[in-house]
Amino acid sequence: MVAQIPTTIAPEIIYPDCDGQPMSDNTKQFRWIVTIKENLELLFAQDPNVFIAGDLLWYPIEGDNKTRLAPDTMVVFGRPKGDRGSYQQWKEGGIPPQVVFEILSPGNRMGEMNRKLRFYEQYGVEEYYIYDPDRIDFTGWIRNGERLESIDDLSNWTSPRLSIEFQMQPDTLVIYHPDGRPSG
Repeated sequence: MVAQIPTTIAPEIIYPDCDGQPMSDNTKQFRWIVTIKENLELLFAQDPNVFIAGDLLWYPIEGDNKTRLAPDTMVVFGRPKGDRGSYQQWKEGGIPPQVVFEILSPGNRMGEMNRKLRFYEQYGVEEYYIYDPDRIDFTGWIRNGERLESIDDLSNWTSPRLSIEFQMQPDTLVIYHPDGRPSG
């Protein structure tokens, strides 16, 4: 008599496309998310290998659908444009987003922003920017080895990856294209 060896099939892991969180808490935050994302789309429109997304869940680890974050805007060099339900890094050549933007709303808390900073640092983001349109405050971090380090002076700062310049004005942040034109 031949014994049948039972086979177990690992359950398929589902990576949800939605985290149930709103994209923005108010119109000002939404306007900034769209402005940054769409201006980056225009800037890199002719490069088929720059993927830009807004509020898209990023899963950095295959087999782990709990470790995830949805940056307000993310830019990934070396990945083709196109629609995705989520950014599953192992399906994207292992390439993490290199540049991430977060736009603060009154509902954001320091603990949440610190958690995001640690996440972006751990999973390979090279540049991380936070803009608070209510306080007109702009902060950023840049990768130095394994760490994201605070950028001390962001006045007239040019992003190494994006080649766009950020200037703080008394009442707003102005972003300039590489050719010196202000973004819309």
